[in-house]
Amino acid sequence: MNGMLLRSMEENMPLEVIYLSKKNELTQRKMIIRAIRGNDVYAYCLLRNKLRTFKLENILSARPGKTRCVS
Repeated sequence: MNGMLLRSMEENMPLEVIYLSKKNELTQRKMIIRAIRGNDVYAYCLLRNKLRTFKLENILSARPGKTRCVS
């Protein structure tokens, strides 16, 4: 999965992600990875339209999104 996250960052490619929230709820997000530092993933969340921080261990699955985004 790390390869997919790095590809998102390098190619500005959106990912569809299943994420376990702090409240132990499953959420589906569409995001573009901006940086990975240790266990923190910094990504632009297309749901919230904001830069957000996600825990790498809480990203349960990731797949390429359907469209490319231009920054």
